Amino acid sequence: MSDLVPDLLPGPVLDDTSAEWVAGLTERGHGDVAPGGLPHRDAYIKRLHVLLLKIARAEASRRAGLNGIAGKELDDLACQAADDALMSILRKIGNFRGESKFTSWAYKFVVFEVATKFGRHAWRRDGVRLDPESWDRLPAALGAGPEAVAESRELVTAVREAVKEAMTPHQQQVFVAIVVNATPLDALVAELGSTRNAIYKTMFDARRKLRAHLIARGHIRAEEGKS
Repeated sequence: MSDLVPDLLPGPVLDDTSAEWVAGLTERGHGDVAPGGLPHRDAYIKRLHVLLLKIARAEASRRAGLNGIAGKELDDLACQAADDALMSILRKIGNFRGESKFTSWAYKFVVFEVATKFGRHAWRRDGVRLDPESWDRLPAALGAGPEAVAESRELVTAVREAVKEAMTPHQQQVFVAIVVNATPLDALVAELGSTRNAIYKTMFDARRKLRAHLIARGHIRAEEGKS
């Protein structure tokens, strides 16, 4: 009897608004004509795109000051993010289970697309930066407080030397892109024509070489820096 219990437990129940979105964006809309004269599903797709574009523009504007993107270029990026988020949502709508509101679920797609596109833009513009200024900003970017920045910078200098001396050019490229330049993983995957697993493997090997180099130079003890 206990084996039957899991089948009796109900899944998440969609709130009315989320249920309306799901029905409108799938075949459950029955193809009837919605207000405005569009077929039912097309009308909901148009509504969703308007919502996504609004979110994309707001998120892009929030990030613009830190990335040097403005004007038409900024709006083009937001439009591309909204378009790509819409396509992802339509492909994955069958995975929506109602743990959150549909609009909150959709919001994550468009924010992800904006972040990826900003990272890709920065990657194309700047490539791999090994200049001292980028590294000097690293302690603060990693959350070090003012009292710890000076000490952290000493270690950052050692890390920078290790990257140059111990890593292959490809490992340098991936490590600096992710750790120093904060390039989103998926943007890096797209730019390198690689896969997430390949990037993970490169980062694992790079960190192993980094740790060995820092131990050999006496910057950390052998028992430190393990993960």
